Amino acid sequence: MDRETAEPRVDEMPGKRAREWVEHHHRNAAPSTYVYDFVWDLSGDAEGPFCTDVDGNVLMDFTSHVAAAPLGYNNPKVMDTLREFDLVDPTKIAGQDFYVSDGNPPDQSEFPGPTQLMDKLVELTDHYGMDTVFLSNSGAEAVENALKISYDASGGAKYGITFEGAFHGRTLGTLSLNRSKEVYRRKFPEIPSIHDVPFCDDRSCSPATCSCGFFRGVGGGRDGEGEDDPVSALRRKLDPKRGHVNPEEVAYLIMEPIQGEGGYRFPSDAFAEEVASVVEEHDITLVADEIQSGVGRTGEMWGSDHYPFEPDIITGAKGLRVGATISSKDVFPEERARLSSTWGAGDIVSSLQGVLTLEAIEEHDLLANATVRGRQFKETVRDANPEGVVDVRGKGLLLAVEFDSKERRDAVQEAALKRGLLTLACGYKVLRILPPLDVTEREISLGADLLEKSIADVS
Repeated sequence: MDRETAEPRVDEMPGKRAREWVEHHHRNAAPSTYVYDFVWDLSGDAEGPFCTDVDGNVLMDFTSHVAAAPLGYNNPKVMDTLREFDLVDPTKIAGQDFYVSDGNPPDQSEFPGPTQLMDKLVELTDHYGMDTVFLSNSGAEAVENALKISYDASGGAKYGITFEGAFHGRTLGTLSLNRSKEVYRRKFPEIPSIHDVPFCDDRSCSPATCSCGFFRGVGGGRDGEGEDDPVSALRRKLDPKRGHVNPEEVAYLIMEPIQGEGGYRFPSDAFAEEVASVVEEHDITLVADEIQSGVGRTGEMWGSDHYPFEPDIITGAKGLRVGATISSKDVFPEERARLSSTWGAGDIVSSLQGVLTLEAIEEHDLLANATVRGRQFKETVRDANPEGVVDVRGKGLLLAVEFDSKERRDAVQEAALKRGLLTLACGYKVLRILPPLDVTEREISLGADLLEKSIADVS
């Protein structure tokens, strides 16, 4: 496949072989969140955003596997290095009981693994004063461990604070933090004492113009006196005189800098400044869930880098290929047996891919590319002014197209698939667009054109 000339080509979607694979797969697979009857052919041509399914259809993947494949398919920046190594078995070891190396000193490793990935993550979070990493298998585990170390460091504080619309994972602990679809939590037990507050859904709002409920002109002000001054729901909840949650008993506040599953909601500066102010005032541990917004997706290495709040803990996964809980030594427990994970620091190949991904982002200036190409996509779609589109938003290549109804969004997603463009839904009526971080100008133009034609098909 020549990436410079490739274009989507669809005969039938899904085709005969794809239907056969899907039917066979679900004989033993539990019901889950499968979106499409799209069956990637591992042996077929694939590069960048282009891939081939088992029926020979060529598709343009603007999902990046929900940001878990940040460089798309078979990217030479990763593959050329991987081919240099003769892989061994096992490629996964009990990595928090044993160590792994390539025989060289750790600072001269030719096969970077878990050790070097942790080094890289400390380097990339140094501006937040972070110096310690715990690797795990997934984003949900990364969040679980963030909760554990927050509770541990708090000395017994019982409360956690999350946001409306939040999604932090599927384990029982992380489900307790979710405030998106109710199906995630229905009839499951939860961690007690989790409170929630509204998340900003107007990226340009001020305290006086806020309509999401985070800022409310309900009196009390910051000093408890001005009856007409807007006061945030977060500040009001923790107010020592008027609130109902003692801030000294709050173990953590957890937030996605940009909400993903909740609808790609980008907060206003006023919201971010207020969160920063409140957690600093009450010395509350701030956990930033960067599982979807991190690793260069927004044009900065971390979504938090766009905002004035400073996280005490960052959770990463997806683009890192492994889960990571990143903080400082004074937050992590000192006792050895408090944290562990069989594969956490022992997934040799995934750790290598994580290191190579981070190096590629830096060496090839992909943060700048994400910013420029994201701006191109937004301007292109906005200028086209397609019927039924009420908002086009994003930072870097974390992009969203919001429609006037869920029905139209779903129909556009299906029409785009028939034209060979893979997208994903989020929120209630939003389509998320996640091209690879090295997407080209031609590929953005092609993807935007396919989306516009799909919207016209529906209209």
